[in-house]
Amino acid sequence: MPPQHPRRARIAFSDAAAKQLENVTNEAEIHALDRALVVISVDPDVGEPIPSDTTGPQLRQYTDEVEQVRVLYFVTALRTVVVVAYIEV
Repeated sequence: MPPQHPRRARIAFSDAAAKQLENVTNEAEIHALDRALVVISVDPDVGEPIPSDTTGPQLRQYTDEVEQVRVLYFVTALRTVVVVAYIEV
């Protein structure tokens, strides 16, 4: 039987993050952001929770110090979609 691969969550962008993404044009930055998004899609719990009230979804922060990328995101209830709220490259 072939090895089972973990199911990846789908990545979606908030309107604000989509606008930030439009400004990322440098190939190195695109590569760095892509790597960070793959990490998050494979393991949505990889980021650190950001303290907040309980009225909205739990925001998390993933920072890759090597690639110089920071992503703020939340995960949907069924854990099938990661919604990116903010990116910093």
